[in-house]
Amino acid sequence: MSDEGISFPGDGSPQQNSPTHDYNGESSNDKHRTEEIVDLNADSAIVVDISDALSEREKVKYTVHTKTRMSDMKPETSVIRDHEEFLWLHSVLDENENYAGFIIPPAPPRPDFDASREKLQKLGESESTLTKEEFSKMKQELEQDYLAQFKKTVAMHEVFLQRIAAHPVFRHDTNFRIFLQYENDLSVRGKNSKEKVGSFWKRFTQSADEVLLSGQKDVDDFFERERNHLVEYHLHIKETHQKGEKMIRFRKNVAETNAKIADCLERLARSEPDKMLARTLARGADANLKIKKVEARAANDEELKLVDTLSYFSRETQAAKDLLYRRMRCLANFEAANKNLERARGKNREIQDLNKRRIHAFKKNMIDLADLQIKHCKTEIQLLNESIAKLKEQP
Repeated sequence: MSDEGISFPGDGSPQQNSPTHDYNGESSNDKHRTEEIVDLNADSAIVVDISDALSEREKVKYTVHTKTRMSDMKPETSVIRDHEEFLWLHSVLDENENYAGFIIPPAPPRPDFDASREKLQKLGESESTLTKEEFSKMKQELEQDYLAQFKKTVAMHEVFLQRIAAHPVFRHDTNFRIFLQYENDLSVRGKNSKEKVGSFWKRFTQSADEVLLSGQKDVDDFFERERNHLVEYHLHIKETHQKGEKMIRFRKNVAETNAKIADCLERLARSEPDKMLARTLARGADANLKIKKVEARAANDEELKLVDTLSYFSRETQAAKDLLYRRMRCLANFEAANKNLERARGKNREIQDLNKRRIHAFKKNMIDLADLQIKHCKTEIQLLNESIAKLKEQP
């Protein structure tokens, strides 16, 4: 991966003629992170990686590279996919009833570069008030922050695909193979307002249903223990993740504060007539700049190794909770069906009464029908006899 030629999508960019960012996917840090989440030593029937990524104004395009030794797939392919298509793949796996007994890998988070774009836009607006050296230095720092965020986004999308490829069942999914090997655009659109409301309502009703099912005990002690553990663990890891994000924000603020102090000391040093004092101020500025770099690097490392891990397994734990919710809902439906079956069995007298009523009604109506038919026949015979008698009386 190279830091050269970086340009930032968004207005106010010093390189607005080329609002893209290119990534060639060769960072050892990213691979190390991937190995921590996905077991790359597992059966590698399908090997997936994101070999390239391009950030545009509206979206990020990922080049998904696949190698496989499975006979029913192409040996090697490369396709271009965007974030909406990753969400589509997660959605079709999550909604497939055949996978109700599996943990669906959490969807990758949506790329968010708004903060970097806003900072770069402000930098572009203040270009006239900065020296060339100051502008170049601040631009380089922003580019590094953007690149770190971009690498993280690419890594999370790669992890999502590798989790599916490493799964013994998901790797055979038809939609997954279409995602990997269909070379044209999948024509996947984002959810419209109605679908977003439907997704929100589904999540809301599931949360309410989980509360109703919380008092139901699982028939299997293992799942009962795991459910109780996951509920408590999920609360703790979400809280820890939120506090970790807050800590990183504060740490980055410390780094920014050191940079501002260094800038002020540097300006004072340039305007100070006393050379000894100016030298002392310049040294103080240099020290604060070095501290700022150390703090920023520490914040990025903590975000990568701690906060991102907490974020991923917070979503992973939610996926496990969803699995156990589906199990509890099926158990509740099963028990309700059994109760209804027992009620139906307990009321067999209703069936016996129905049989008696049916036999009695058929017997009575058949007897009445026979009597009526006899009556009608006698009436017809009488009419015929009368007609014959009248015919005989004629001369």
